[in-house]
Amino acid sequence: APALRAAGHGSLAWDYRGQANSHTAPETELTPDLIVGDLEQLVAEVAPRRPVLVGLSIGGLFAAQAVLAGLEAEGLVLMNTLRKPGLRLDWINEATFRAIANGGPALLQDLLLPMLVGPETLGRLRPGRLGDEPYRPLPPDSGVYRLMRHARRADWDIAYEQLRLPVLVMTGREDRVFRVESDVAELTDRLPDVRKLELDGVGHLIPAEAPDRTIEALLGFADEIA
Repeated sequence: APALRAAGHGSLAWDYRGQANSHTAPETELTPDLIVGDLEQLVAEVAPRRPVLVGLSIGGLFAAQAVLAGLEAEGLVLMNTLRKPGLRLDWINEATFRAIANGGPALLQDLLLPMLVGPETLGRLRPGRLGDEPYRPLPPDSGVYRLMRHARRADWDIAYEQLRLPVLVMTGREDRVFRVESDVAELTDRLPDVRKLELDGVGHLIPAEAPDRTIEALLGFADEIA
């Protein structure tokens, strides 16, 4: 955020309902449509000047769906978002939900991190993982549980051809869970105004694994479309 401000840009990060300090009623169904609607309302309330939407993973899907629903933005950044619907994705979505429901975030991370992040990040995380503590199920009333339960049904079959704004597609080469190179290439080609950035040594969690390169890419994209 300081680097963005220094370059004349502002940034706003927001939590989905049920995450961190964002509260929600227990009976509220945390569906993808609700999250997209929250994004539309947030932008309408804050009214940022010439907004660029940035989303990691399913967050990029929500941002793209908001644009397709009519949200006006100057640009869109999709970080490890592009994936094709089908049996493979359905399997991953269902398995990750079951893992976190039965063993919490610790079980999910222990299972996926070697395939999800780059080697440097994996080495940094290894001392705190695979411990002797028993895995604990995620409470069904928790925000993360409720979000992931509905995220399994997110619609990944969107009209990329209708995203008629500048789009930056960022992918981490070490993401061996969600990144299918041929699928990413096919979906990228469907975007009318796209530029691509592939990061070596980086996996799925681009902003956390490569913060400096992320900031540099976002500043470059913002300056280009300005």
